[in-house]
Amino acid sequence: MNSIDSSQATVSPLAFENGFATLPPSHYTRLQPTPLPAPYLVATSASAANLIGLDPTKLQNEDMLALLTGNLVPENVTPLSAVYSGHQFGVWAGQLGDGRAILLGDVAAASGDGRFELQLKGAGLTPYSRMGDGRAVLRSSIREFLCSEAMAALGIPTTRALCITGSDQMVLRERPETAAVVTRMAPSFVRFGSFEHWFYNQKHDELKTLADYVIDQFYPALRQADNPYKALLTEVTVRTARLMAHWQAVGFMHGVMNTDNMSILGLTLDYGPFGFMEAFDPHHICNHTDQQGRYSYTRQPQIGEWNCYALGQAMLPLIGTIEDVQSALRIYKPAFGEQFVGLMREKLGLNTRHQDDTALLDHMFGIMQDSHVDFTQFFRKLSTFKPADPANAAVRDLFLDRPAFDEWALQYAARLQAEASNDDQRQLAMNAVNPKYILRNYLAQTAIEKAQNKDFSEIARLLAVLEKPFDEQPENEHYADLPPDWANDLEVSCSS
Repeated sequence: MNSIDSSQATVSPLAFENGFATLPPSHYTRLQPTPLPAPYLVATSASAANLIGLDPTKLQNEDMLALLTGNLVPENVTPLSAVYSGHQFGVWAGQLGDGRAILLGDVAAASGDGRFELQLKGAGLTPYSRMGDGRAVLRSSIREFLCSEAMAALGIPTTRALCITGSDQMVLRERPETAAVVTRMAPSFVRFGSFEHWFYNQKHDELKTLADYVIDQFYPALRQADNPYKALLTEVTVRTARLMAHWQAVGFMHGVMNTDNMSILGLTLDYGPFGFMEAFDPHHICNHTDQQGRYSYTRQPQIGEWNCYALGQAMLPLIGTIEDVQSALRIYKPAFGEQFVGLMREKLGLNTRHQDDTALLDHMFGIMQDSHVDFTQFFRKLSTFKPADPANAAVRDLFLDRPAFDEWALQYAARLQAEASNDDQRQLAMNAVNPKYILRNYLAQTAIEKAQNKDFSEIARLLAVLEKPFDEQPENEHYADLPPDWANDLEVSCSS
């Protein structure tokens, strides 16, 4: 099916509406996706499908495949691409927008609480494509699909990925690659840059319209506040701070924390050159394009706050005074600190607060950095730590500088004994929050290379592993291995 079919044929059990389209037309452009020749199904997420009450086997239906590739658009579906602007790498970039994403509409959540927008990423040119071709490649689509679902399984707020469809049509990146479309889901894809767009264009009526839409649709309780717009900024700031804490605690690096990639709902949005920390280095840069290290691991919390300030600037005409904007933003640091330290206590199996916890964490990260300890393996194996065991070999052997570990271990053991920690109970609790399996770049690359040869089985196998990141899964033990030597040459960039 190579052309748009606007028939009313039944293509799915999904009943589409489009809440975003109730905004004035200045907020988006209505358009049709560009068809891909001979599409085929690459991968599906049953977990994401269940969120909207969709039988995942229905995705194999020819009409559903055509719909989720952009080849079939029923008459009751009104696709659109949104306009927004943003700061990219700290520099005002002006108008951006959905350069390769087309929103089909929204469908009811199976839970009966809320709705999910379905967006086709890679569905062709839009008015906001600039110099791009509006397409996504199979490589980047697989990475976004797997990481979206992996993050959800880790309990981190994120957009979701329903499926990937592919085609043999070639598109040019650093080299020719085959095209693909990933269908992603979220209650909303509104970004910080959506607000910046109207502020910097000095269109305060449109800015207010957007803010009212976001409040009414997603934060209705804020309407009762004395200043609903200040309350909105406060809520988004808290959600962003907590999201940053979750990223830091699991060792996730986004790679492109531009304001146009920041969700107004506090979701992880736009998976490009992401990475999970392996050999611990707080200054690690996962994005090869980021030569200055603006979005390194250690700077993510600071950049999250910077982005909130950019949003606060954009909302100033609505909130009223600089003092009120600053008051709303002041919550960021305590919200981040409370969330991060709380998550780290859980990762260390600590049940109580202590004034020296921050010092214990700083010492721990210092010795991890000095010995280049694998982030995920350290916390997982730390669950086997026993204060009465002077060896603690499982975790101690991760360190090149074992005396340094021994020194920290004495502090950790004293902390555990001070709260009468039970070894067995602590191990269970720690393994419930410290994943054994993460989406390491080499695992994604292996799945990508097989998929480029039309073998999609590794995507499904890897997804199944990542959906249960805290389980032991003895049959999948090798998915928890450290990266092989060849993985040292892997690089991801903004084209990824």
